[in-house]
Amino acid sequence: MTRVAAVDCGTNSIRLLVADCDPDTGELVELDRRMTIVRLGQGVDRTGRFAPEALERTFAACREYAEVIKDLKAERVRFVATSASRDVSNREEFVRGVEDILGVEPEVISGDQEAEFSFTGATKELVGRADLAKPFLVVDIGGGSTEFVVGEEHVRAARSVDVGCVRMTERHLVTDGVVSDPPAADRIAAIRADVEAALDLAGQTVPLTEARTLVGLAGSVTTVAGIALDLAEYDSTAIHHARIPLARVQDITARLLASTHEERTAIPVLHPGRVDVIAAGALILQCVMERVGAEEVVVSEHDILDGIAWSLA
Repeated sequence: MTRVAAVDCGTNSIRLLVADCDPDTGELVELDRRMTIVRLGQGVDRTGRFAPEALERTFAACREYAEVIKDLKAERVRFVATSASRDVSNREEFVRGVEDILGVEPEVISGDQEAEFSFTGATKELVGRADLAKPFLVVDIGGGSTEFVVGEEHVRAARSVDVGCVRMTERHLVTDGVVSDPPAADRIAAIRADVEAALDLAGQTVPLTEARTLVGLAGSVTTVAGIALDLAEYDSTAIHHARIPLARVQDITARLLASTHEERTAIPVLHPGRVDVIAAGALILQCVMERVGAEEVVVSEHDILDGIAWSLA
């Protein structure tokens, strides 16, 4: 086996997976998996730059991860940066900071590359299951973008679009730095319009309605699943491969959009860093399910991190 460390730095969170991988058997043994909300994409949609405080939060998490990687003696490390890192004007400051701390240069990957990693990580365990029809549509709802990828054992088509829970919240639900709680109907409609336009764009490349199994990834989806399962605390084992019906997603989305900050904070499974962005994330998931005609979403805790790990192995 090869011991690898995969880091996924997105718009809202940075995550680490250290694992032993055996490419001959397809076995991945997880040694450490953790996530930190750093909100790297804070204000990027408006300013086109990483905020100094967002960079420092990210570098602090990197220093913590560097210690874990060292302690577990990972042989190979790969740091992948996604949506928020593609077009910012001060990207070099971010790159230098990560390299100084972790000793590897962050790879700012394309949306198509991101989708391929997500697909591999999400479907490796699902391919042989008789109860799940192919092709799969893997949907990875991030902070700044959402990736769509269709395939069976391998990727057939992929597309990244610029709608995510942080981007939609900042664009439509924030006024003078304050999140609308709860948002007015016209703001909700504006998010839905952006998502529908993004789905039109994704559909030009990815045959969305051909999919027979919808697989949902990332924090917005797993949080909705935790709420649907009525968990007293976040439990990745219970959430992994849970099947959440569309009607349940619609109910939860309506509840989140109608709630105040305090009401969302009281939801036990909801991470504090997602309190302000989960309503937009849930609405994105609902729009996707309605567009593709999915009666349920299969939730996966294995995602781009696992795909990055496999790329190292």
